[in-house]
Amino acid sequence: MQYLQNIKSPEDIKQLKVTELKVLAQEIRQELIQVVSQNGGHLAPNLGVVELTLALHMVFNTPDDKIVWDVGHQAYVHKILTGRYEQFHTVRTHGGLSGFPKRSESVHDVFGAGHSSTSISAAVGLAKARDLRGEENNVIAVIGDGALTGGMPYEAMLNAGNNKSNLIVILNDNEMSIDPNVGGMAEYLSRARSNPSYTKSKEDVEELLKKIPAIGDKMFKAADKLKDSLKYMLVPGVLFEELGFKYYGPVNGHDLAALLAVLENVKNMNCPVLVHVVTRKGKGYEPAEKNPDLFHGVGAFDVATGQVKSKSTIPTYTSVFGKTLTALGKEDSRIVGITAAMGKGTGINIFQEQFPQRTIDVGIAEEHAVTMAAAMALDGYKPVVAIYSTFLQRAYDQILHDVALQNAPVVFCLDRAGIVGDDGPTHHGLFDFSYLRHIPGMVCMAPKDENELRHMLYSALQYDCPVSVRYPRGAGLGVPMEETLHQLPLGKAEVLQQGNRVTLLAIGSMVAVAQQAAAKLQAELGITPTVINARFVKPLDEETILPYAKNSELLVTLEEHMLEGGFGSAVLELLNKNNVDSSHVLRIGIGDEFVPHGKTDLLKQLAGLDADSVAAKVKECLK
Repeated sequence: MQYLQNIKSPEDIKQLKVTELKVLAQEIRQELIQVVSQNGGHLAPNLGVVELTLALHMVFNTPDDKIVWDVGHQAYVHKILTGRYEQFHTVRTHGGLSGFPKRSESVHDVFGAGHSSTSISAAVGLAKARDLRGEENNVIAVIGDGALTGGMPYEAMLNAGNNKSNLIVILNDNEMSIDPNVGGMAEYLSRARSNPSYTKSKEDVEELLKKIPAIGDKMFKAADKLKDSLKYMLVPGVLFEELGFKYYGPVNGHDLAALLAVLENVKNMNCPVLVHVVTRKGKGYEPAEKNPDLFHGVGAFDVATGQVKSKSTIPTYTSVFGKTLTALGKEDSRIVGITAAMGKGTGINIFQEQFPQRTIDVGIAEEHAVTMAAAMALDGYKPVVAIYSTFLQRAYDQILHDVALQNAPVVFCLDRAGIVGDDGPTHHGLFDFSYLRHIPGMVCMAPKDENELRHMLYSALQYDCPVSVRYPRGAGLGVPMEETLHQLPLGKAEVLQQGNRVTLLAIGSMVAVAQQAAAKLQAELGITPTVINARFVKPLDEETILPYAKNSELLVTLEEHMLEGGFGSAVLELLNKNNVDSSHVLRIGIGDEFVPHGKTDLLKQLAGLDADSVAAKVKECLK
């Protein structure tokens, strides 16, 4: 590495010439490809913003100037340039760098990210705080074009346009391509409009027109009207100008000289500015350029071929969901699949292949997805909303107000429930029991394996009420798959093993752990615990649970979820309502803290959710 190894802070790159920055950009790309090929991560978005990130740190002075990254998928280069190059090989590993901006990690990470469409709102807040203190630093939000499918950016831009203070939004557009002719004109307009002398001359002309006696105001209004008409015909980005922003672009996001010129010209403008930058996802690595979706968030892969390293041959919960939904869709034309920009991630794309007209991708707009689904359900359809557990949090009010209050039979399929691993606390799905089970009329289920997921999906579509089904990321358990689907009795648990002294009452992914722990206890203590697959967090199976709670020496609840407000809490509430002593109840789950990033198995072990830890806790309690 000629330059990269000497970059300890953003100040170090300010000493480099543009030609040297281009070499540094190639070195950064090599580092990104090498590290992500080992650790997995968001490769394509970061390859696409190398020059943009270099330009931002050349022109602005962080942490005094504040850069806010939307989602955070594209912040690896920022991490490398802000003193974390030597630690970058640890990214997304337990105890290493986070895959997202993280305030506790660096003063240059001014606002944490992980969910989409938040950067402009955060930037508006930082700009307002700056203005209240009477300071003059720059605040820059970097947001991708995909994030503009959410509603928050427009709420923030409306507010920023009204405030009219210094704020820069970088729109990283990595989907559009610019035709050379159009691009040449666009770059010309961008240079002209971002030049301070152009702004000054335009203002001078307006002032001169206004001073002409008798006809000055009319001439100014006519000129202003003509200017706006021409702008609508010639200048892209008029929408942003109507929101109160000055628009500059499109700018080639891989042309360092162009980026530096535009950013230098806009950084001292005392008004909201939007710079439209066009980049290419996967830039500089052919496999990622050809398949940016795959390399958006990719596991370990072979650098030479771009082939993702072998995975389990056991079907994933996601694929089982998608295939089951498709099979059910063939039988019932009222079933509609809804996703919020995560078709492949949730398996809705499988359904879409067969039923494109009955598949709706709303973009990153979970709130809209839920309310729309409620209306469709009330109008006779059977909407299945497939969203990651962590992202459904964004639509809490819509679930309560638009779905549950009207008893709209919407089925929520919550992928990535529980600990998801390397993406860390912004992506762990550990709160859905808590934020769903207290909503009146809501049914909450979790399958013990991929076969039971199929029956739960079938059942959810029959219950005629709001239902959530949550399941983990990754491969299933490899159990046999039953062809014929049947409806599970609402609120009925399943006793898997009759025993004595100890009852292990588990939900979802923890059922298999309970069975493993039971086998260990039997081998080590000669105890045969009762093992129950609860199936339902709401409604709970009172007829099954209460007798075991009364007659067991120890009742253990197991969940891959926060303890506060979770499955164990629901069981305690059930016992309290029925005046059953709960002093012999042991709740196993996640404590009152955010779970960091790392490999899923390691995180479960550290949280005490593996079979050895469960067995050890039971033995300790029995003493």
